[in-house]
Order: sequence, then structure tokens, then C-alpha cells
Amino acid sequence: MTKQQTNVRVVTGAVFVATFMSAIEGTIVSTAMPTIVGDLHGVALMNWVFSIFLLTNALATPIYGKLADTVGRKSVFLAGLLIFVVGSTLSGLSNSMGTLIAWRALQGIGAGAIMPVSFTILADIYPVEQRARVMGLNGSAWGIAAVVAPLLGGFIVDQLSWHWIFFINIPIGIVTMALIWFFLNENSERKHFTMDWGGSLWLSVGLLALMLTFQLLGDGQLGLGWVVAGLVVTVLAFWAFIRQERRSSDPLIPLELFKDRTFVVQNLIAALVSGFIMGFEVYLPTWTQGLLGLQASQAGFAITPSSLMWIVGSFIAGKLMLRRSPYQIINISLTLILIGGLTMALLPATTPFWCFFVIAAICGTGFGITITTTTVTVQSAVAVDEVGVATSFNTLSRTLGQTIMVSLLGIIMNVAMSRGVASHHGTSLAMMNQLINPQTAKNLSAELLPTLHGILYNGLHAIFIASALLIVVSYLVNRFDRRSTQTVTGNQG
Repeated sequence: MTKQQTNVRVVTGAVFVATFMSAIEGTIVSTAMPTIVGDLHGVALMNWVFSIFLLTNALATPIYGKLADTVGRKSVFLAGLLIFVVGSTLSGLSNSMGTLIAWRALQGIGAGAIMPVSFTILADIYPVEQRARVMGLNGSAWGIAAVVAPLLGGFIVDQLSWHWIFFINIPIGIVTMALIWFFLNENSERKHFTMDWGGSLWLSVGLLALMLTFQLLGDGQLGLGWVVAGLVVTVLAFWAFIRQERRSSDPLIPLELFKDRTFVVQNLIAALVSGFIMGFEVYLPTWTQGLLGLQASQAGFAITPSSLMWIVGSFIAGKLMLRRSPYQIINISLTLILIGGLTMALLPATTPFWCFFVIAAICGTGFGITITTTTVTVQSAVAVDEVGVATSFNTLSRTLGQTIMVSLLGIIMNVAMSRGVASHHGTSLAMMNQLINPQTAKNLSAELLPTLHGILYNGLHAIFIASALLIVVSYLVNRFDRRSTQTVTGNQG
């Protein structure tokens, strides 16, 4: 094995570890949150521990993408890892919910570099023919994290303390930074550029207004007037951003990218499918806990096959990219996801647990093909010096899709349960909250359980119908690119 091959393998491993560290963060914090709330006494602020991480992550992503294309992948990736580690350290030292939220914001800023710059580094060191396979392996970090995080989080909280769920990132982050520092060799020269601060400001304002509006709307904390105000601010900020990008000599996100129909279509599909993934990952365990009465540790395994088959889907995508166009590949993957989505929408409440493994495997294969194809396609659709920006925008599209859809699906669920409770005397939303947790469901009246199960089933039924409609919309979006017959490998920028 040559020195260059050794370096490539070490860097690939370091990127995987960094991705895993970022992926496990959300789930492991969720596992420890009851203990954190008990210690810091901040149940009213609990959701912001997660929301602020997502917000700052999304705001930082496009800036990192631009910096990766100008000052280099290595320095940007190292900076992001350093900020993430510092944020983790300070989060672990927090003594109040307010300080924890503040340091989680810093942690999210660091995490904003990890996913897009990881994919950009892999795009640099692997030819497009191998990229799908490698990105599939790297993407498996999310699947592994989904399985490992609850077990690891429970062990750390029980044997050490909740502070260590953050401190564990320190040695991992330092080792990862060392590997990147010594083994990642960049051939590209740094460009002279002027940071587009105006574009960064307006894009940040627009994203912040959009994501906050939908997150607070999903939590039921906003009235119609505030929603309209938030959307108006979003539209005005994005209008100002576009105006700024047209005038800027070195724009944060070159608007010429959006003249490429394939680039636009692939990012829209990534956003829509990511929205479906959120519905799948959040509400399938709710079904297995609330309707089947399984413990949280068991219910979470309902989605495990999707994580494993995601890797298989990535390998399939790599093979298909050699001989089919993105339009054809996406049609195949959307068909698989739609089969799973429609099946969930039509399942009876008494469906046995093993059926969800089959559904998850089908959906996971579709997820792997879709996300891998969209990522590699947008990278291949742009010039080499714009791969970082393209990758970060793809990541941002997926984050926005997840944020908006998890909020809208939450509204659908709340409306469905409120109507169900209103039409059944003797039931309440408090009872529905008890039902979803198997530990508290035991305290409910046996006479009311069938009625409560029916209300929950109707709500989940509405969720999965809405999720399936997302895939139908994805089909329609993909049709705009139906004239494209060029393979991904033949379209490399």
C-alpha cells in the first residue's frame, strides 16, 4: 500500500469518526435529558437544548461551505471540530439550563462544518465512481449512532454522570483533529476572497426566522399573527439576500448554481425526502410504544433495519450512477420509499412488530439511494471550486426539510388528537401523553385504552398519509428533470 493510499484510508476513518460524533449527539442527549432536567431544573427550556443546536448548525453550514472552497477544506474542518469540542466541554461544565443552551449553540456552530465539509473532503479524495460507496459507509455513522446512542447514553448516565455525554467528545475530537492535521494533504491553493458579510447576514436572518417560526409553531407557541410576521420576515430577508448575491463580486452562494435544473431538482428532493425521514424516525417508534406497548429501548429498534439498509442503498446508488441518469435513479428510490410510506398509511393498529422491520428495510434502501444520489449529483453538477458550496447547500436543504416537516407533522398530530379527545367524552390530551409512554400507560383505565388507542392510531394514520404525499410531490419535482439522460459520472464538474 502506498503512502497516498494510507493517507486516504486514515482520512476516511477520521471523517467517519467526526460524522459519528456529530450524529450521536442528538440521540445521546435525548437519552440523558430526563436526568439533565432533574439536575438543572429547566423543563420549560428542555426543547431549546435541541432546537438551538439545529438552528446554529443550519446558520453556519453555508458559511463553512464557502470557506471550504476558498481557504481550504482542512483548516475549515479543523476549525469546526475545535469549536465543537470547546462547545462540548463547556456544555459538560454547565450548571444551569440557560448556560447549557448557550454552549449547545456554540456546539451547533462547530457541528455545522462536520457534515458538509466531510462530504466535500470525500469528494476531493475519491473519484465519482467510488464516491457513492464511500459516502454510504460514512452515512452509516448515522445508523450506527441510532443504535449505539441510547445504550451508550444510558450507560454513561448510570455509571458516571450526564456531564460525560459531552466530555466524551473531547478525546474523540482531539484524536480526529490530529489525524486530519497529519494525514490530509490538500493540493488546492488558497484563493483571495472577500467574505460576503451582507449575504451571510441576510441568509442567517432568513433561515433563523423560517426555522424559529416553524419550530415554535410546531410547539404550539405561536398564534396566526406571529406566524405571518415570521414568514414576512423570512421572505424579506431572502429577497435581500438574493439582491445582495447579485451585487457581490464573491457571493456566499453563487446564484448561477440555480440555473442548473438538475442541481435545483436534486436539492428539492433531498429536502422532501429528509422531511419524510423525520416523520418515519419520530412516529414509527411512537406507534410501537403507544399502540404495541413496547419499551423505548425495544421500540427504537423498529427503525434499525432502515439504518442498515441505508448502506446497501448507497452501494446500489453507486452502481446505478454508472449507467443511469439521476432522474431514473431517483424514480427507483422514490418508488421504494412510497411503497413503505403507503404501507404505513394503510396498516391496521394491530400490526405485529416484525412487519415494521420489513417496512424499515424497504424505506432504508430508498433513503440510501436517494440521499447518496442527490449528494453526489449536486457535487458533480458544479465546478471543482464550488463543490464545498454545493455540498453545504445540499446539507442545508436536508436540514430545512427536516425542521419544517417535523413541525408540520407535529401540528397534524396535535390537531388529530385534539379532535379525537373532543369527540370522546372522558378522554384528555394528558391521557394521550400517558399512553405514548408505556411506563405511564399502565396507570390508565382499561376501559379507556381502546378509545385512546383509536385516537392515537388516527393521528398516526394522518401523519403517514401526509408523509406519503411528500413522496408523491417528490415524484412531481423529479419530472422537471426527466429530459436529463446524462449519468452522474458523465456530469462531473
